[in-house]
Amino acid sequence: MKLEIYQSIFEASRIAEVAEEGSGLSNTTMFFICLLSSLLVGFLIAFCYTFRNEFSRNLVIAIALLPAIVCVLIMLITGSNDVVGTGFAVGGIFALTRFRSAQGSAKDITHIFLAMAVGLTLGLGYIYIAFILAALVEGVNFIFTITKFGEASSKKRTLKVTIPEDLDYSDIFDDIFEKYTTEHELTKVKLKNLGTMFNLTYSIMLKDSKKEKEFLDEIRVRNGNLDIICSKVQTTREEL
Repeated sequence: MKLEIYQSIFEASRIAEVAEEGSGLSNTTMFFICLLSSLLVGFLIAFCYTFRNEFSRNLVIAIALLPAIVCVLIMLITGSNDVVGTGFAVGGIFALTRFRSAQGSAKDITHIFLAMAVGLTLGLGYIYIAFILAALVEGVNFIFTITKFGEASSKKRTLKVTIPEDLDYSDIFDDIFEKYTTEHELTKVKLKNLGTMFNLTYSIMLKDSKKEKEFLDEIRVRNGNLDIICSKVQTTREEL
């Protein structure tokens, strides 16, 4: 029995039987081929998910086992030749991802959907496509991870400065910003100590991160040595 890349293992077995090329694979053999393939791909997806990513043990195990669970479920439903039932099952499987105990990041849900998509593909018998899908997605994910694609620049900072009320905050630090930053924006102004002081929050992009101390020293002289906080921009955790 010859299995083409875009051909289901079930279809190839039926064609072999019709063409009298042999008895083809038994249902039991095809079941175990798909099941073992789903366990293998699930392990690979779970292993790739742990690369440079915060994770919990339970979620890694769930991602590893999801392809096998979905694969068996799809094989059971498609074996009944109920097309409508298969459609409802697929929709129900993907809808279940919303009923998790805790909200996850975008990367969590991406790997969960990948694991389920691979399980669905293997449940229909498309073994080659399942491996190609997992390898391609995880390969691109690996490239994005090592190149830090989409991460905020290391030179971007959030600057919080306290100044007394007698200073005009609209342009008090403009000359310093022009010297040390490529861009700056006043994003927030807050009164404190019954209006005797201002808390200013800026979003800035440093020209040279090595000169951060010089930059803060000049700010400190200008604001009378009051509080200054300069921090890297925190990556927002996207919850679904």
